[in-house]
Amino acid sequence: MAGLCFWLQTGAAYTLCMIAVETEVKFRVGDAEEFSRRLAQDGFHCVTPRAFESNTLYDTPDRRMRTRTEILRIRSYAGRTVLTHKRPPVDGLGENRHKHRIETETEVADGAALAEVFRSLGLVPAFRYEKWRSEWSDGEGHCVVDETPIGAYAELEGAPEWIDRVAERLGVEQADYITASYGRLFEQWRMEHGSSAEHLTFEAVGGAAAGR
Repeated sequence: MAGLCFWLQTGAAYTLCMIAVETEVKFRVGDAEEFSRRLAQDGFHCVTPRAFESNTLYDTPDRRMRTRTEILRIRSYAGRTVLTHKRPPVDGLGENRHKHRIETETEVADGAALAEVFRSLGLVPAFRYEKWRSEWSDGEGHCVVDETPIGAYAELEGAPEWIDRVAERLGVEQADYITASYGRLFEQWRMEHGSSAEHLTFEAVGGAAAGR
């Protein structure tokens, strides 16, 4: 991931803020544990062991951010809380074979306090999604393995050439690339399964399935 990293200081409190062009693809994984073993065999090392992740997307009540293909997210993962904003690049390059987004993110000390600020500004929690995630790197790019309530996926993030090269080594065809967000994948899953779940959480998906 190429970008600009800088430190912001307020008294004794520091936070890392990163602005970058994120280039990635997703693809389905049949067995997350087996795929993780393949990553290790391919020279990847585990950066963050499997840990629970929860995400909340915030938007205006009329979903203006979604209309602009932007997201504003509070994520809790592996003991950290991170605020992320994503938007399409100004040059118009959003999705071709790979997905491209301008990503700005910073670690925050108190996610609940930040959520209260958002609510005070008129933003609402529009969508929640959960997964179990592990992070891997080969020193050039990153791969995450996500176990979601609707199946397992992996994401390759790095330079486009690196993504294609690693995908080929892992036996992933370019036709299998997915550039849709988890929100879009959830919408597709809901339509295919006739689910009444409103959020991509283990409780909501499991509860909707039990109620059918």
